[in-house]
Amino acid sequence: MPNIDLILGADHGRRRSVRTEPTQRRSSQRLDALLDAAAEIVDELGFERLTTQMVAERAGASIGTVYRYFPDRVAVLHALRERSVRRFRERLAEAVDGAELAAWWEVIDLALDVCTELYRDEPGFAVVYAAPREASELDGEPEIAHRVARLLEHDFGVIDDAEVRLRLGIALEIGATLIHRAFVRDADGDARYLDEAHRVVRDYLGRHLADQLAAAPAA
Repeated sequence: MPNIDLILGADHGRRRSVRTEPTQRRSSQRLDALLDAAAEIVDELGFERLTTQMVAERAGASIGTVYRYFPDRVAVLHALRERSVRRFRERLAEAVDGAELAAWWEVIDLALDVCTELYRDEPGFAVVYAAPREASELDGEPEIAHRVARLLEHDFGVIDDAEVRLRLGIALEIGATLIHRAFVRDADGDARYLDEAHRVVRDYLGRHLADQLAAAPAA
């Protein structure tokens, strides 16, 4: 069985966008309600027009409640992105756990499928790829690339090294960009772009990681 803990493990050095971390269930529910409201606004109006006042009004909360958790609209967007990324990892772990994977590529395929599913049923998920990110968030390989690399090493013998993580990070960024473009073009996702996301990512990894992937079991 795949080691899904490699996907779900704790984030070391995770950026904390929330000013006050909730410690009680009621506070967690209040924070989720604010982020749910932000997600609805992002889907309706775009992240550029989001304001803290809009979040307060949509959530039926006071502006003071919003500022208790978020110093500004940028922090709201960062927190919404963090929640969406966490839900992506949870969904991917669930998909991996429920699948009989015979080859390394099927893990990548599942990651792209999960990304597509979340565009369809996770409000505000587009903020993960559409909203601008700080330079610090762009440094190094994406966290998900590290997690996928460790899973590929654990289950398929693909050596987890800097080159593998770099190429996985680039490949997943390419795939995510094409998926995002698919939903910009069509609310249901342009099938041509979704298909190309899978083809381009597989071609890219097959070309740049041929030696490392040759040692992995074939499908």
